[in-house]
Amino acid sequence: MIKDDLISLIEKKRVELIQVAARYGLTSSAAIRYSQELDKLLNEYNKINNKKLADCLTS
Repeated sequence: MIKDDLISLIEKKRVELIQVAARYGLTSSAAIRYSQELDKLLNEYNKINNKKLADCLTS
């Protein structure tokens, strides 16, 4: 996945999480699901950045 696309998805999911949490509460099943989806996107972002950093350090 392209980094810019991933950043856009993260921002969209973050906004959705805030809206769901405001409406149903932070502990609602919907908010937890959105939070887990956001976590996956953030983990993917970090994975890409860590790989780039490792590549720079070993070059």
